[in-house]
Amino acid sequence: MWKPTNQPATPGRPAEPERPSPSAVTTAPLATSEPAAVPRPVSTTTSDQATIGKSLVIKGEVTGSESLYIDGRVEGSINLSGNRVTIGRNGVVSANISAREIVVLGKVRGNLTASDRVDIRSDGSLTGDVVAARISIEDGAFFKGGIDIRKAGSKPEEVSSTKSVSSAIPEPAIAARA
Repeated sequence: MWKPTNQPATPGRPAEPERPSPSAVTTAPLATSEPAAVPRPVSTTTSDQATIGKSLVIKGEVTGSESLYIDGRVEGSINLSGNRVTIGRNGVVSANISAREIVVLGKVRGNLTASDRVDIRSDGSLTGDVVAARISIEDGAFFKGGIDIRKAGSKPEEVSSTKSVSSAIPEPAIAARA
């Protein structure tokens, strides 16, 4: 039962769970729908995530419509709205990152903008400002920068203008907000 390599290679294996069905006619449609049902959990976690390996260096703009795992070097900007960006333990990123969710396990130098959350793990290092609805910083993590908590529906344009005012005049901006 736990041999996933036998499922695609042997067409008889997927038919075994269908034996409880009463008619042989329904076995054929279930056999065609079962291979589609097997990749669904896999496609949401594995095939929808691109990976930048340890030895890869990317300079420029990274955009797309799938999640990204970075274990190499990236310089420039990363814009993956609606997706997750994970900087692995070996990842070194010098870029502004915009995504739904950002997880930092490696080193990041740049501003992070997340529509949902930013998670800085214990081995992670972030130098830059964070704009997100939620943030988590584990014990042992390094963080140097500002944090701006925004509701999930806030517009990014408002965030940019607020950040420039607060970074230019930090004390009055904090007093004005209070």
